[in-house]
Amino acid sequence: MNAAQGTVGSDPVILATAGYDHTVRFWQAHSGICTRTVQHQDSVSLTAWPGGCLDREGRKRPKGDERSLRRPRRVGGKPGGTTPSSSRRGGGAGHMCSILTPSSLFPHRSRNLQCQRIFQVNAPINCVCLHPNQAELIVGDQSGAIHIWDLKTDHNEQLIPEPEVSVNSVHIDPDASYMAAVNSSGNCYVWNLTGGIGEEVTQLIPKTKIPAHNRYALQCKFSPDSTLLATCSADQTCKIWRTSNFSLMTELSIKSNNPGETSRGWMWDCAFSGDSQYIVTASSDNLARLWCVETGEIKREYSGHQKAVVCLAFNDSVLG
Repeated sequence: MNAAQGTVGSDPVILATAGYDHTVRFWQAHSGICTRTVQHQDSVSLTAWPGGCLDREGRKRPKGDERSLRRPRRVGGKPGGTTPSSSRRGGGAGHMCSILTPSSLFPHRSRNLQCQRIFQVNAPINCVCLHPNQAELIVGDQSGAIHIWDLKTDHNEQLIPEPEVSVNSVHIDPDASYMAAVNSSGNCYVWNLTGGIGEEVTQLIPKTKIPAHNRYALQCKFSPDSTLLATCSADQTCKIWRTSNFSLMTELSIKSNNPGETSRGWMWDCAFSGDSQYIVTASSDNLARLWCVETGEIKREYSGHQKAVVCLAFNDSVLG
């Protein structure tokens, strides 16, 4: 992260946050100054791609701190198993994951999107992650199922780490060595990945189960150098784990030290800086924060949202 950068449109640093106040805000990462505010009416999820574009996916997250996560519905498959069971497209309730591609050749012009593929499962979809091989999508749903969708063959495999426990986030590290998933029990599951090259399908080998949080776990993200894993939760913390042995390195907390102060809400989302030394978090107290990963010190606060900040995008990689 370069402290001298941070404006939208003139350099590669992108920091954007979105909240329940129906705004998307763009920030100077180094100064905390909001440079642009965009109004929106729908639920928004933000992704900062290496190319510097923002992707509005419209993924809906669980509503509000004061509301429980919706109880998931069961999806077919092998209950409690960690070995994938082969299947084709699911039927039933009609919850779908779609691939949208722009009709023009310019990736930043996303007004004319066309649906190319549809993947249907039996429960509401919470999260989607693209494998670094660009050929497989990992889909997590509210029934507790994780689907591995091969985009080349349209084949689907699924695993269920905990039946009836909603999978809220999935992520694969940039080296494609690990996949992590967190759920509403507060648990984080990690798998080793093999294959996924050429025509070979990715295989998942169970690595570890981390009892990461004592409330809903909402997000998991690997660092760009693949050495760290961050998990966010309704317990007001973001925890950073070493991928060498998945031990806890740092706990970032927005809990108040004042016994009389009410809860500051949930830690909803996070994103590492390109050098893996800093992390930005989004939380229900209307703030995004920039933290030092090693020390857990807050370096900057981004204040301007009038309601909970539930997602963010951060990319400070220099474009070649």
